[in-house]
Amino acid sequence: EFQGSQQLWIRVRRAEMVNEMIPESPGNLSFTKVSGNPQRISNSPFRGESSRKKSQGSPAKSQQLPDRFIPRRTEDPKDLSSFQQDKILGANSSNIVSCNDVETSPAKHDYRTALKNIILPPFSPKDKILNLTMQSTEISSPSSSPGRFSLCSPPGSPSSVSPARLGKKRAVRHIPKSPDKILDAPDIVDDYYLNLLDWSPSNILAVALGQSVFLWNATTGTTHKLVETVGVGNIITSLTWGTGNILAIGTHSAEIQLWDVAASSPTRTMRGHMSRVASMSWGSPSLLTTGSRDSMILQHDVRAEQHKIATLEGHRQEVCGLKWSPQFNQLSSGGNDNLLNIWEPRQNRARLTIERHCAAVKALAWCPFQHNILASGGGTADRKICLWNTSNGTCLNEVDTKSQVCAIEWSVHDKEFVSSHGFTHNQLILWKYMGCGRVQKVTELTGHQARVLHMVKSPDGTTVASAAADETLRFWRIFGSPTRSASKLKDEQACRSLLGTNCIR
Repeated sequence: EFQGSQQLWIRVRRAEMVNEMIPESPGNLSFTKVSGNPQRISNSPFRGESSRKKSQGSPAKSQQLPDRFIPRRTEDPKDLSSFQQDKILGANSSNIVSCNDVETSPAKHDYRTALKNIILPPFSPKDKILNLTMQSTEISSPSSSPGRFSLCSPPGSPSSVSPARLGKKRAVRHIPKSPDKILDAPDIVDDYYLNLLDWSPSNILAVALGQSVFLWNATTGTTHKLVETVGVGNIITSLTWGTGNILAIGTHSAEIQLWDVAASSPTRTMRGHMSRVASMSWGSPSLLTTGSRDSMILQHDVRAEQHKIATLEGHRQEVCGLKWSPQFNQLSSGGNDNLLNIWEPRQNRARLTIERHCAAVKALAWCPFQHNILASGGGTADRKICLWNTSNGTCLNEVDTKSQVCAIEWSVHDKEFVSSHGFTHNQLILWKYMGCGRVQKVTELTGHQARVLHMVKSPDGTTVASAAADETLRFWRIFGSPTRSASKLKDEQACRSLLGTNCIR
Protein backbone atom coordinates (compact mmCIF):
# COMPACT_ATOMS: atom_id res chain seq x y z
CA GLU A 1 0.00 0.00 0.00
CA PHE A 2 2.85 2.34 0.80
CA GLN A 3 4.54 1.34 -2.45
CA GLY A 4 1.34 2.21 -4.43
CA SER A 5 1.11 5.66 -2.79
CA GLN A 6 4.77 6.32 -3.63
CA GLN A 7 4.23 5.45 -7.29
CA LEU A 8 1.17 7.75 -7.42
CA TRP A 9 3.26 10.61 -5.99
CA ILE A 10 5.97 9.99 -8.57
CA ARG A 11 3.42 10.16 -11.43
CA VAL A 12 1.95 13.44 -10.09
CA ARG A 13 5.44 14.94 -9.77
CA ARG A 14 6.35 13.96 -13.31
CA ALA A 15 3.12 15.59 -14.63
CA GLU A 16 3.99 18.81 -12.79
CA MET A 17 7.48 18.83 -14.35
CA VAL A 18 5.99 18.45 -17.84
CA ASN A 19 3.50 21.28 -17.24
CA GLU A 20 6.26 23.61 -16.03
CA MET A 21 7.92 23.29 -19.43
CA ILE A 22 4.72 24.42 -21.20
CA PRO A 23 4.05 28.25 -21.14
CA GLU A 24 1.15 29.21 -18.94
CA SER A 25 -1.60 30.79 -21.03
CA PRO A 26 -5.38 30.59 -20.64
CA GLY A 27 -6.70 27.99 -22.97
CA ASN A 28 -3.20 27.17 -24.26
CA LEU A 29 -3.13 23.53 -25.40
CA SER A 30 -0.27 21.61 -26.98
CA PHE A 31 0.44 18.02 -27.91
CA THR A 32 3.34 15.74 -26.98
CA LYS A 33 4.27 12.53 -28.63
CA VAL A 34 4.19 9.63 -26.14
CA SER A 35 4.61 6.02 -27.37
CA GLY A 36 3.95 7.23 -30.91
CA ASN A 37 0.40 8.39 -30.09
CA PRO A 38 -0.48 12.07 -29.50
CA GLN A 39 -2.04 12.68 -26.12
CA ARG A 40 -3.71 15.82 -24.77
CA ILE A 41 -2.03 17.36 -21.73
CA SER A 42 -4.22 19.65 -19.64
CA ASN A 43 -3.12 22.41 -17.31
CA SER A 44 -4.33 20.45 -14.29
CA PRO A 45 -1.79 18.25 -12.40
CA PHE A 46 -4.26 15.33 -12.42
CA ARG A 47 -5.46 13.54 -15.50
CA GLY A 48 -8.65 11.67 -16.21
CA GLU A 49 -9.24 8.04 -15.32
CA SER A 50 -8.53 6.77 -18.78
CA SER A 51 -5.17 8.49 -18.89
CA ARG A 52 -4.33 7.25 -15.43
CA LYS A 53 -5.00 3.64 -16.43
CA LYS A 54 -2.84 3.92 -19.52
CA SER A 55 -0.05 5.46 -17.48
CA GLN A 56 -0.22 2.61 -14.94
CA GLY A 57 0.01 0.06 -17.70
CA SER A 58 3.23 1.50 -19.17
CA PRO A 59 5.13 3.53 -16.54
CA ALA A 60 8.36 3.51 -18.54
CA LYS A 61 6.93 5.13 -21.64
CA SER A 62 5.29 7.98 -19.70
CA GLN A 63 8.73 9.22 -18.62
CA GLN A 64 9.59 10.41 -22.16
CA LEU A 65 9.89 14.18 -22.65
CA PRO A 66 8.18 16.11 -25.51
CA ASP A 67 10.05 15.95 -28.79
CA ARG A 68 9.20 19.60 -29.82
CA PHE A 69 8.28 22.89 -28.20
CA ILE A 70 5.81 25.51 -29.59
CA PRO A 71 6.69 28.97 -28.26
CA ARG A 72 4.24 31.80 -27.63
CA ARG A 73 3.82 34.60 -30.21
CA THR A 74 3.43 37.53 -27.84
CA GLU A 75 4.81 40.19 -30.26
CA ASP A 76 1.89 39.92 -32.69
CA PRO A 77 0.37 43.01 -34.42
CA LYS A 78 -2.49 43.23 -31.91
CA ASP A 79 -0.17 43.39 -28.93
CA LEU A 80 2.08 45.86 -30.74
CA SER A 81 -0.86 48.09 -31.65
CA SER A 82 -2.12 48.00 -28.05
CA PHE A 83 1.37 48.82 -26.77
CA GLN A 84 1.75 51.74 -29.21
CA GLN A 85 -1.68 53.14 -28.44
CA ASP A 86 -0.92 53.05 -24.71
CA LYS A 87 2.39 54.72 -25.41
CA ILE A 88 0.73 57.57 -27.35
CA LEU A 89 -1.88 58.07 -24.66
CA GLY A 90 0.91 58.47 -22.08
CA ALA A 91 0.27 55.24 -20.22
CA ASN A 92 3.09 53.62 -18.37
CA SER A 93 3.70 50.33 -20.12
CA SER A 94 5.48 48.86 -17.11
CA ASN A 95 2.29 49.07 -15.06
CA ILE A 96 0.10 47.34 -17.69
CA VAL A 97 -0.60 43.71 -16.97
CA SER A 98 -2.30 41.65 -19.65
CA CYS A 99 -3.59 38.11 -19.56
CA ASN A 100 -0.79 36.97 -21.90
CA ASP A 101 2.03 38.75 -20.04
CA VAL A 102 1.65 37.99 -16.36
CA GLU A 103 5.36 37.44 -15.77
CA THR A 104 6.49 40.91 -16.96
CA SER A 105 9.94 41.81 -15.65
CA PRO A 106 12.36 44.72 -16.24
CA ALA A 107 14.67 42.42 -18.19
CA LYS A 108 11.87 41.32 -20.53
CA HIS A 109 10.77 44.92 -20.95
CA ASP A 110 14.30 46.01 -21.95
CA TYR A 111 14.59 43.06 -24.31
CA ARG A 112 11.30 43.92 -26.04
CA THR A 113 12.28 47.58 -26.35
CA ALA A 114 15.63 46.74 -27.91
CA LEU A 115 14.03 44.24 -30.28
CA LYS A 116 11.36 46.75 -31.36
CA ASN A 117 13.94 49.45 -32.07
CA ILE A 118 16.01 47.08 -34.21
CA ILE A 119 13.26 45.39 -36.23
CA LEU A 120 10.40 47.88 -36.45
CA PRO A 121 10.58 51.26 -38.27
CA PRO A 122 10.33 54.52 -36.31
CA PHE A 123 6.79 54.96 -34.99
CA SER A 124 4.51 57.88 -35.69
CA PRO A 125 0.86 58.41 -34.70
CA LYS A 126 -0.20 57.82 -38.32
CA ASP A 127 1.27 54.27 -38.21
CA LYS A 128 -1.45 53.00 -35.91
CA ILE A 129 -3.63 50.31 -37.40
CA LEU A 130 -6.77 52.21 -36.41
CA ASN A 131 -6.05 55.92 -36.50
CA LEU A 132 -8.97 57.45 -34.63
CA THR A 133 -9.38 61.19 -35.20
CA MET A 134 -11.98 63.74 -34.19
CA GLN A 135 -12.66 64.79 -37.80
CA SER A 136 -14.38 62.01 -39.66
CA THR A 137 -13.53 63.50 -43.06
CA GLU A 138 -9.77 63.35 -42.50
CA ILE A 139 -8.09 60.52 -44.39
CA SER A 140 -4.50 59.62 -43.62
CA SER A 141 -2.16 59.60 -46.58
CA PRO A 142 -0.82 56.19 -47.57
CA SER A 143 2.57 57.74 -48.30
CA SER A 144 3.07 58.48 -44.57
CA SER A 145 3.73 54.78 -43.82
CA PRO A 146 5.29 52.73 -46.63
CA GLY A 147 3.59 49.43 -47.25
CA ARG A 148 0.46 50.33 -45.28
CA PHE A 149 -2.90 51.55 -46.49
CA SER A 150 -5.63 53.37 -44.69
CA LEU A 151 -8.70 51.33 -43.81
CA CYS A 152 -10.99 54.07 -45.15
CA SER A 153 -9.15 54.52 -48.48
CA PRO A 154 -8.23 51.21 -50.13
CA PRO A 155 -5.50 51.10 -52.79
CA GLY A 156 -6.66 52.44 -56.12
CA SER A 157 -9.32 54.71 -54.64
CA PRO A 158 -9.28 58.47 -55.44
CA SER A 159 -8.01 59.24 -51.94
CA SER A 160 -4.97 57.00 -52.45
CA VAL A 161 -3.83 58.75 -55.64
CA SER A 162 -0.31 60.05 -55.45
CA PRO A 163 0.25 63.83 -55.09
CA ALA A 164 2.00 63.89 -58.47
CA ARG A 165 -1.18 62.74 -60.19
CA LEU A 166 -3.27 65.18 -58.21
CA GLY A 167 -0.99 67.98 -59.35
CA LYS A 168 -1.93 67.31 -62.96
CA LYS A 169 -5.54 68.20 -62.26
CA ARG A 170 -6.72 71.14 -64.32
CA ALA A 171 -6.90 74.37 -62.36
CA VAL A 172 -10.34 75.88 -61.93
CA ARG A 173 -10.69 79.28 -63.58
CA HIS A 174 -11.45 82.11 -61.22
CA ILE A 175 -14.70 83.88 -62.17
CA PRO A 176 -15.12 87.20 -60.33
CA LYS A 177 -18.61 87.94 -59.12
CA SER A 178 -18.03 91.71 -59.10
CA PRO A 179 -17.62 94.00 -62.12
CA ASP A 180 -14.11 94.99 -63.07
CA LYS A 181 -15.17 98.58 -63.73
CA ILE A 182 -18.33 100.68 -63.68
CA LEU A 183 -19.09 103.68 -65.89
CA ASP A 184 -22.04 106.02 -65.65
CA ALA A 185 -24.20 106.14 -68.78
CA PRO A 186 -26.83 108.87 -68.24
CA ASP A 187 -29.79 109.21 -70.62
CA ILE A 188 -29.40 105.76 -72.13
CA VAL A 189 -32.74 104.86 -73.75
CA ASP A 190 -34.71 102.13 -71.98
CA ASP A 191 -35.99 100.31 -75.08
CA TYR A 192 -35.70 96.55 -75.55
CA TYR A 193 -35.72 96.71 -79.39
CA LEU A 194 -32.69 99.00 -79.80
CA ASN A 195 -28.98 98.12 -80.08
CA LEU A 196 -26.93 100.90 -78.51
CA LEU A 197 -23.56 99.35 -77.61
CA ASP A 198 -20.59 97.97 -79.56
CA TRP A 199 -16.83 97.39 -79.03
CA SER A 200 -14.35 97.90 -81.89
CA PRO A 201 -11.28 95.75 -82.68
CA SER A 202 -9.15 98.80 -81.81
CA ASN A 203 -10.46 98.66 -78.21
CA ILE A 204 -12.87 101.60 -78.43
CA LEU A 205 -16.33 101.27 -76.91
CA ALA A 206 -19.19 103.14 -78.59
CA VAL A 207 -22.41 103.82 -76.68
CA ALA A 208 -25.49 105.83 -77.67
CA LEU A 209 -26.89 108.10 -74.96
CA GLY A 210 -30.06 109.81 -76.12
CA GLN A 211 -29.22 111.73 -79.30
CA SER A 212 -25.44 111.48 -78.88
CA VAL A 213 -22.77 108.86 -79.49
CA PHE A 214 -19.84 108.72 -77.05
CA LEU A 215 -16.56 106.85 -77.50
CA TRP A 216 -14.57 105.44 -74.58
CA ASN A 217 -11.00 104.30 -75.23
CA ALA A 218 -10.50 101.24 -73.02
CA THR A 219 -6.72 101.49 -73.37
CA THR A 220 -6.27 105.08 -72.26
CA GLY A 221 -9.55 105.62 -70.41
CA THR A 222 -10.38 108.80 -72.35
CA THR A 223 -13.90 109.69 -73.47
CA HIS A 224 -15.21 112.07 -76.12
CA LYS A 225 -18.47 112.74 -77.96
CA LEU A 226 -18.51 111.79 -81.62
CA VAL A 227 -21.87 113.04 -82.89
CA GLU A 228 -25.21 114.48 -81.81
CA THR A 229 -28.25 114.21 -84.05
CA VAL A 230 -30.40 117.15 -85.11
CA GLY A 231 -34.12 117.30 -84.44
CA VAL A 232 -36.31 116.79 -81.43
CA GLY A 233 -36.65 113.12 -80.50
CA ASN A 234 -34.22 111.97 -83.17
CA ILE A 235 -32.46 109.51 -80.88
CA ILE A 236 -29.78 107.03 -81.82
CA THR A 237 -31.44 103.64 -82.30
CA SER A 238 -28.52 101.38 -83.33
CA LEU A 239 -24.79 101.36 -84.01
CA THR A 240 -22.13 98.87 -85.11
CA TRP A 241 -18.42 98.94 -85.89
CA GLY A 242 -17.12 98.11 -89.35
CA THR A 243 -13.61 97.60 -90.68
CA GLY A 244 -10.97 99.93 -89.30
CA ASN A 245 -12.36 103.14 -87.83
CA ILE A 246 -15.75 103.07 -89.58
CA LEU A 247 -18.82 103.31 -87.32
CA ALA A 248 -22.36 102.88 -88.67
CA ILE A 249 -25.12 104.74 -86.82
CA GLY A 250 -28.87 104.27 -87.24
CA THR A 251 -31.32 106.97 -86.16
CA HIS A 252 -34.98 107.35 -85.31
CA SER A 253 -35.45 109.34 -88.54
CA ALA A 254 -34.52 106.22 -90.64
CA GLU A 255 -31.09 107.53 -91.57
CA ILE A 256 -27.90 105.45 -91.68
CA GLN A 257 -24.72 107.46 -91.10
CA LEU A 258 -21.17 106.24 -91.64
CA TRP A 259 -18.48 107.96 -89.57
CA ASP A 260 -14.70 107.93 -89.70
CA VAL A 261 -13.83 107.89 -86.02
CA ALA A 262 -10.15 108.73 -86.50
CA ALA A 263 -11.06 111.93 -88.35
CA SER A 264 -14.30 112.50 -86.35
CA SER A 265 -16.16 113.24 -89.57
CA PRO A 266 -19.06 111.58 -91.46
CA THR A 267 -18.31 109.78 -94.72
CA ARG A 268 -21.83 109.30 -96.09
CA THR A 269 -25.55 109.11 -95.22
CA MET A 270 -27.83 106.41 -96.62
CA ARG A 271 -31.61 106.17 -96.71
CA GLY A 272 -34.09 103.49 -97.70
CA HIS A 273 -36.14 102.58 -94.63
CA MET A 274 -39.51 104.08 -93.78
CA SER A 275 -39.05 103.98 -89.99
CA ARG A 276 -36.32 103.83 -87.34
CA VAL A 277 -33.31 101.58 -87.90
CA ALA A 278 -33.21 99.29 -84.85
CA SER A 279 -30.57 96.71 -85.88
CA MET A 280 -27.47 96.51 -88.08
CA SER A 281 -24.77 93.96 -88.94
CA TRP A 282 -21.78 93.92 -91.29
CA GLY A 283 -21.67 91.06 -93.82
CA SER A 284 -18.31 92.12 -95.25
CA PRO A 285 -16.11 95.24 -95.17
CA SER A 286 -18.39 96.75 -97.82
CA LEU A 287 -21.78 95.08 -97.10
CA LEU A 288 -24.03 96.52 -94.38
CA THR A 289 -27.34 94.88 -93.47
CA THR A 290 -29.97 96.92 -91.63
CA GLY A 291 -33.35 96.10 -90.04
CA SER A 292 -36.12 98.55 -89.34
CA ARG A 293 -39.50 99.01 -87.72
CA ASP A 294 -40.98 98.86 -91.22
CA SER A 295 -40.26 95.05 -91.07
CA MET A 296 -37.80 95.30 -93.97
CA ILE A 297 -34.17 94.15 -94.13
CA LEU A 298 -31.98 96.09 -96.57
CA GLN A 299 -28.56 95.20 -97.99
CA HIS A 300 -26.25 98.19 -98.59
CA ASP A 301 -23.06 98.34 -100.61
CA VAL A 302 -21.33 101.24 -98.88
CA ARG A 303 -18.92 101.74 -101.83
CA ALA A 304 -21.60 102.24 -104.49
CA GLU A 305 -23.57 105.37 -105.14
CA GLN A 306 -26.75 103.29 -105.42
CA HIS A 307 -26.12 101.59 -102.12
CA LYS A 308 -29.33 99.54 -101.78
CA ILE A 309 -28.72 96.23 -103.54
CA ALA A 310 -31.32 93.92 -101.97
CA THR A 311 -34.51 93.91 -99.90
CA LEU A 312 -35.34 90.94 -97.68
CA GLU A 313 -38.98 90.46 -96.74
CA GLY A 314 -39.65 87.86 -94.07
CA HIS A 315 -40.98 89.70 -91.00
CA ARG A 316 -44.29 91.31 -90.23
CA GLN A 317 -43.12 93.64 -87.45
CA GLU A 318 -39.96 95.44 -86.33
CA VAL A 319 -36.65 93.66 -86.98
CA CYS A 320 -34.79 94.01 -83.68
CA GLY A 321 -32.05 91.39 -84.11
CA LEU A 322 -29.54 90.91 -86.95
CA LYS A 323 -26.33 88.85 -86.93
CA TRP A 324 -24.09 87.51 -89.69
CA SER A 325 -22.22 84.25 -89.06
CA PRO A 326 -18.40 84.40 -88.65
CA GLN A 327 -18.00 82.91 -92.14
CA PHE A 328 -20.49 85.45 -93.59
CA ASN A 329 -22.43 82.64 -95.26
CA GLN A 330 -25.59 82.88 -93.12
CA LEU A 331 -27.65 85.76 -91.77
CA SER A 332 -29.99 85.41 -88.80
CA SER A 333 -32.78 87.87 -88.12
CA GLY A 334 -35.25 88.16 -85.26
CA GLY A 335 -38.33 90.32 -85.03
CA ASN A 336 -41.12 91.51 -82.79
CA ASP A 337 -43.37 89.04 -84.63
CA ASN A 338 -41.64 86.19 -82.69
CA LEU A 339 -40.01 84.88 -85.88
CA LEU A 340 -36.44 83.73 -86.39
CA ASN A 341 -35.27 83.65 -90.02
CA ILE A 342 -32.11 82.23 -91.55
CA TRP A 343 -30.95 83.79 -94.81
CA GLU A 344 -28.24 82.99 -97.34
CA PRO A 345 -26.26 85.53 -99.39
CA ARG A 346 -27.82 86.65 -102.68
CA GLN A 347 -31.16 85.12 -101.67
CA ASN A 348 -34.22 87.29 -101.11
CA ARG A 349 -36.23 84.61 -99.37
CA ALA A 350 -35.50 83.06 -95.98
CA ARG A 351 -34.12 79.54 -96.12
CA LEU A 352 -35.54 78.75 -92.65
CA THR A 353 -38.39 80.37 -90.76
CA ILE A 354 -38.69 79.29 -87.12
CA GLU A 355 -41.72 80.06 -84.98
CA ARG A 356 -40.70 78.41 -81.71
CA HIS A 357 -40.29 81.55 -79.59
CA CYS A 358 -43.31 83.13 -77.90
CA ALA A 359 -41.97 86.71 -77.76
CA ALA A 360 -39.72 89.08 -79.66
CA VAL A 361 -36.38 87.58 -80.76
CA LYS A 362 -33.60 90.08 -80.20
CA ALA A 363 -30.68 88.08 -78.73
CA LEU A 364 -28.76 86.29 -81.51
CA ALA A 365 -25.22 84.84 -81.40
CA TRP A 366 -23.36 82.42 -83.67
CA CYS A 367 -21.08 79.80 -82.15
CA PRO A 368 -17.43 80.65 -83.00
CA PHE A 369 -16.06 77.08 -82.73
CA GLN A 370 -18.86 75.03 -84.32
CA HIS A 371 -20.44 76.02 -87.61
CA ASN A 372 -24.21 76.09 -88.02
CA ILE A 373 -24.86 76.50 -84.27
CA LEU A 374 -26.96 79.55 -83.39
CA ALA A 375 -28.18 80.71 -79.98
CA SER A 376 -31.36 82.79 -79.81
CA GLY A 377 -33.25 84.33 -76.91
CA GLY A 378 -36.85 85.44 -76.49
CA GLY A 379 -38.48 88.34 -74.66
CA THR A 380 -40.55 88.55 -71.50
CA ALA A 381 -43.33 86.18 -72.60
CA ASP A 382 -40.81 83.57 -73.77
CA ARG A 383 -37.71 83.79 -71.50
CA LYS A 384 -36.01 80.88 -73.30
CA ILE A 385 -32.61 80.37 -74.90
CA CYS A 386 -32.70 78.00 -77.87
CA LEU A 387 -29.74 76.37 -79.59
CA TRP A 388 -30.27 75.63 -83.28
CA ASN A 389 -28.62 73.57 -85.96
CA THR A 390 -29.17 75.94 -88.86
CA SER A 391 -28.22 73.36 -91.47
CA ASN A 392 -31.56 71.59 -90.96
CA GLY A 393 -33.47 73.85 -88.55
CA THR A 394 -33.34 71.39 -85.62
CA CYS A 395 -33.68 72.76 -82.09
CA LEU A 396 -30.85 71.12 -80.13
CA ASN A 397 -31.92 72.42 -76.74
CA GLU A 398 -34.24 74.87 -75.03
CA VAL A 399 -33.45 76.41 -71.64
CA ASP A 400 -35.92 78.37 -69.54
CA THR A 401 -33.97 81.26 -67.96
CA LYS A 402 -36.92 82.66 -65.94
CA SER A 403 -36.09 86.16 -67.27
CA GLN A 404 -36.32 88.21 -70.43
CA VAL A 405 -33.33 87.41 -72.69
CA CYS A 406 -31.75 90.62 -74.02
CA ALA A 407 -28.35 89.60 -75.43
CA ILE A 408 -26.02 86.60 -75.88
CA GLU A 409 -22.23 86.54 -76.36
CA TRP A 410 -20.02 83.48 -77.00
CA SER A 411 -16.50 83.07 -75.64
CA VAL A 412 -13.71 82.61 -78.18
CA HIS A 413 -11.39 80.87 -75.67
CA ASP A 414 -13.70 78.34 -73.97
CA LYS A 415 -16.91 76.54 -74.83
CA GLU A 416 -19.04 79.03 -72.93
CA PHE A 417 -21.47 81.85 -73.54
CA VAL A 418 -23.03 84.55 -71.40
CA SER A 419 -26.56 85.91 -71.55
CA SER A 420 -27.97 89.17 -70.21
CA HIS A 421 -31.50 89.40 -68.87
CA GLY A 422 -34.23 91.84 -68.03
CA PHE A 423 -37.44 91.23 -66.15
CA THR A 424 -37.46 89.89 -63.56
CA HIS A 425 -33.93 89.25 -62.25
CA ASN A 426 -31.78 91.70 -64.29
CA GLN A 427 -28.71 89.44 -64.16
CA LEU A 428 -26.01 87.94 -66.35
CA ILE A 429 -25.70 84.14 -66.58
CA LEU A 430 -22.56 82.29 -67.64
CA TRP A 431 -23.27 78.98 -69.38
CA LYS A 432 -20.96 76.08 -70.25
CA TYR A 433 -21.62 74.44 -73.60
CA MET A 434 -21.35 70.64 -73.19
CA GLY A 435 -21.85 69.76 -76.86
CA CYS A 436 -24.85 68.51 -78.84
CA GLY A 437 -26.88 71.46 -77.54
CA ARG A 438 -26.44 70.58 -73.86
CA VAL A 439 -25.64 73.52 -71.58
CA GLN A 440 -24.90 73.89 -67.88
CA LYS A 441 -25.25 77.03 -65.78
CA VAL A 442 -21.90 78.09 -64.30
CA THR A 443 -22.76 81.19 -62.30
CA GLU A 444 -24.99 84.26 -62.12
CA LEU A 445 -23.67 87.81 -62.01
CA THR A 446 -25.80 90.42 -60.31
CA GLY A 447 -25.35 94.13 -59.74
CA HIS A 448 -27.56 95.93 -62.24
CA GLN A 449 -30.69 97.48 -60.80
CA ALA A 450 -32.66 97.39 -64.07
CA ARG A 451 -32.86 95.15 -67.12
CA VAL A 452 -29.55 94.54 -68.89
CA LEU A 453 -30.51 95.58 -72.41
CA HIS A 454 -27.14 95.47 -74.24
CA MET A 455 -23.95 93.41 -74.01
CA VAL A 456 -20.75 93.26 -76.11
CA LYS A 457 -17.44 91.41 -75.95
CA SER A 458 -13.96 92.95 -75.74
CA PRO A 459 -11.47 92.47 -78.63
CA ASP A 460 -9.28 90.10 -76.57
CA GLY A 461 -12.33 87.99 -75.69
CA THR A 462 -11.86 88.10 -71.90
CA THR A 463 -14.37 90.80 -70.86
CA VAL A 464 -17.98 91.64 -71.60
CA ALA A 465 -19.52 95.08 -71.16
CA SER A 466 -23.17 95.33 -70.17
CA ALA A 467 -25.41 98.37 -70.41
CA ALA A 468 -28.62 98.52 -68.42
CA ALA A 469 -31.58 100.79 -67.91
CA ASP A 470 -30.09 101.81 -64.53
CA GLU A 471 -27.77 104.08 -66.61
CA THR A 472 -24.57 102.19 -65.83
CA LEU A 473 -21.99 100.29 -67.86
CA ARG A 474 -20.36 97.35 -66.10
CA PHE A 475 -17.33 95.39 -67.25
CA TRP A 476 -17.13 91.70 -66.30
CA ARG A 477 -13.90 89.77 -66.75
CA ILE A 478 -15.49 86.33 -66.86
CA PHE A 479 -14.06 84.66 -69.97
CA GLY A 480 -10.76 82.79 -69.95
CA SER A 481 -7.58 84.04 -71.57
CA PRO A 482 -5.32 82.01 -73.88
CA THR A 483 -2.15 83.77 -72.70
CA ARG A 484 -2.67 84.02 -68.94
CA SER A 485 -3.40 81.24 -66.49
CA ALA A 486 -6.26 81.16 -64.01
CA SER A 487 -3.94 81.98 -61.09
CA LYS A 488 -2.59 85.07 -62.85
CA LEU A 489 -6.08 86.24 -63.67
CA LYS A 490 -7.04 85.81 -60.02
CA ASP A 491 -4.01 87.82 -58.89
CA GLU A 492 -4.82 90.57 -61.37
CA GLN A 493 -8.40 90.64 -60.14
CA ALA A 494 -7.24 90.98 -56.54
CA CYS A 495 -4.83 93.80 -57.31
CA ARG A 496 -7.14 95.74 -59.60
CA SER A 497 -9.66 98.25 -58.24
CA LEU A 498 -13.00 96.51 -58.71
CA LEU A 499 -15.33 99.45 -58.41
CA GLY A 500 -13.54 102.36 -60.03
CA THR A 501 -16.54 104.43 -61.13
CA ASN A 502 -16.21 107.04 -63.86
CA CYS A 503 -18.65 108.89 -66.04
CA ILE A 504 -18.64 108.12 -69.73
CA ARG A 505 -19.35 111.72 -70.64
